Amino acid sequence: MSDLKDFTALVTGANRGIGAAFAAELLARGAKVYAGARDPGSVPAELLDAGAEAVAIDVTDRDQVAKAAAACSDVSLLINNAGYHAGQRLVLADDPDAARQEMEVNYFGPLNTTRAFAPVLGANGGGAIINVLSVAAIAPTPFMGGYSTSKVATLYLSGITRDELEPQGTRVTALIVGSVDTRMAGHVAGDKEQPSDIAKAGLKAMLRGEHVCDTDWMAVDSRARLARDPARYQRGLARLLHATELRTGR
Repeated sequence: MSDLKDFTALVTGANRGIGAAFAAELLARGAKVYAGARDPGSVPAELLDAGAEAVAIDVTDRDQVAKAAAACSDVSLLINNAGYHAGQRLVLADDPDAARQEMEVNYFGPLNTTRAFAPVLGANGGGAIINVLSVAAIAPTPFMGGYSTSKVATLYLSGITRDELEPQGTRVTALIVGSVDTRMAGHVAGDKEQPSDIAKAGLKAMLRGEHVCDTDWMAVDSRARLARDPARYQRGLARLLHATELRTGR
């Protein structure tokens, strides 16, 4: 597992953002790539021109996930990237179903794909799984409450998967990602990382066998501030929630 040219990867949510960046980086480094998306027609032409194969995969649809696993039987790297942020409060939500949908995509989605592809990875020598998470997975983040809850669930899923699949040699790396210049983070002010940099950091961490990787400055700084003073860090997140409400009138 020292290089990427020997990998065959399936990337969920590969039609834009971090997922598309993972697909592009893998292709550039010689890997075979299945670019997964709910609508395979939305996979960028530049990825297809570079050799990616578009695959229909809605991670919340177990039947479709199973079909993808059967069709992509040579996969040795699964990248669980597809995600959803509803932009709702958790307890004081306008839409009480928003958190359930976030959990379906961000937790049950990776669980579905991991269950379906675990035998495929085992048959292909063990391989690896990368779960794309968030700084919202390392501390309760009230301005993205349902998203934060779903991401910490997948952080735990990562560790449990690693232990369960250890006998077949499957590595699992969870990525703690800060603010990235993607559509999902379009409402976030301040400096943002480029998706390509996150993809490069994530692949490097996977090749090194890291269990959890803070991929960027914001992730590293957030973990450090949380370690120094957890209560102060949490109060700061709460202030961000209420400041946002004042600006938006919610």
